[in-house]
Amino acid sequence: MSGSLDHSPKGGLAPVSQRVMNLAHFARQAARRHGADIAFVWGEQQWTWAAFDRRVDAMAAALAARGIGKGDRVLVQSKNCNQMFESMFVCFRIGAVWVPTNFRQTSDDVAYLGAASGAVAMICHSECPDHAAVARAAAPAIRVLIEIGGATFGEDYDALVRAHDGATVTEADVVRDDPCWFFFTSGTTGRPKAAVLTHGQMAFVITNHLCDLMPGTTSTDASLVVAPLSHGAGIHALVQTARAVKTVLPASDRFDVDEAWRLVERWRITNLFTVPTILKMLAEHPSVDAHDHSSLRYVIYAGAPMYREDQKRALGKLGKVLVQYFGLGEVTGNITVLPPALHDAEDHPTARIGTCGFARTGMQISIQDDEGHERAPGETGEICVCGPAVFAGYYDNPEANAKAFRDGWFRTGDLGHVDAEGFLYITGRASDMYISGGSNIYPREIEEKLLTHPALAEVAVVGVPDPTWGEVGVAVCVLAEGAQLNEPELLAWADGKVARYKLPKRVVFWDALPKSAYGKITKKAVRDELAARGLLPLDKPAAAAG
Repeated sequence: MSGSLDHSPKGGLAPVSQRVMNLAHFARQAARRHGADIAFVWGEQQWTWAAFDRRVDAMAAALAARGIGKGDRVLVQSKNCNQMFESMFVCFRIGAVWVPTNFRQTSDDVAYLGAASGAVAMICHSECPDHAAVARAAAPAIRVLIEIGGATFGEDYDALVRAHDGATVTEADVVRDDPCWFFFTSGTTGRPKAAVLTHGQMAFVITNHLCDLMPGTTSTDASLVVAPLSHGAGIHALVQTARAVKTVLPASDRFDVDEAWRLVERWRITNLFTVPTILKMLAEHPSVDAHDHSSLRYVIYAGAPMYREDQKRALGKLGKVLVQYFGLGEVTGNITVLPPALHDAEDHPTARIGTCGFARTGMQISIQDDEGHERAPGETGEICVCGPAVFAGYYDNPEANAKAFRDGWFRTGDLGHVDAEGFLYITGRASDMYISGGSNIYPREIEEKLLTHPALAEVAVVGVPDPTWGEVGVAVCVLAEGAQLNEPELLAWADGKVARYKLPKRVVFWDALPKSAYGKITKKAVRDELAARGLLPLDKPAAAAG
């Protein structure tokens, strides 16, 4: 599916499709070695590894009895819960493909994912009856519908578990390239695409995460979930299962910073995965000082680069526990790592300021121009990557595959450069760059400068059309609590700190920036909101805060 390198036989060796471990075996191993230990916590409910594996077997048997087996796609629309997490291993165990959606997506979005993936079964939370109805209408191949938390529109999940309790399901035989997970991209530049993750690829990813992100992780550790299990947090939880680490899920449906810190203290949480916007909230909320978080060893953040000022505040509150990585869903988060030792709170001459780290073990980075030639250190180009963590390709999308791969390199669509030692610095998405008066403008550089102003909490700079310069920048700002600032004051302050040709033409102030379902600030959403508020074109008066 990748459309990448030629694997024809050479030297008399015929290509062999290598058998690998079924990823569901991690749950079986944990149950055998740590059966009485806690596997999963959700509010006041707890499941041991033995109970967890037993439930996975029961639901796997239920799906198998309904004709769901190897290669079948199972659409899962659910908020975070124990059944959502179990469904991953259920699908893996029978060789089916897990197709999770983000719980906050609309029914039409979920219907598209069901049709695009070719799903034949759906596991849906009871709070989403419309999603189930619209998905079945759009994807008539869905013949099995199971409901989490009820039986109003599908078969009751827990009733099926009870009915098949005690069943033992043999893990399906799999080879390296057998799909296990359709990881849908966020679709910020168009319709989401299904990145095909495989059993062999994910085994490497899990090993690499344990090696590079959280070395020394054992069954005595504990992990907190603060993001949807459908994407990066699900990968992180899968990694925990490989070492029989307990996973703790907050009881609240909505992210509650105080609850998160209470759980860190109660369960002696040692690691968590998050995104910069959530880490910022965790570090700046008063509850960070009210609860003991000394157990934390790894606070792992990804999904977008973290602004330097936010990084400093987090380091000041949490200490040297931050781990940054850069990686897309297509590479399963496996491109770079910046470990705790290289996170500096002070801007001293040897500090690695602005980098997202160096290449992960077994992965290689190449900065390339538009023709695929490698750029020299310090020169900006597209970040390309190769290695065992790269996905198999987009499902049923040869056109996207042709664009995504070049000479075996996966093209991330992100821009950046490496220094002489191989540390990567991200400039931004290729689609975020704009050209003003013939000069390439990279918004992240401007955002970093503006965020050093004490009155600003968040900033997004986007390029918009301009009749004179082609494109100009608009800075959309969110003020820190209690702060006051206006457009002329900020532009005057920035003059001399940001080159004149890079200065935004306009500054607007909002109460909050639009974010995706995964907590990311997307430039497309910011542009759309500017238009929706009637602020484009720019020959309109400045907008007040809010």
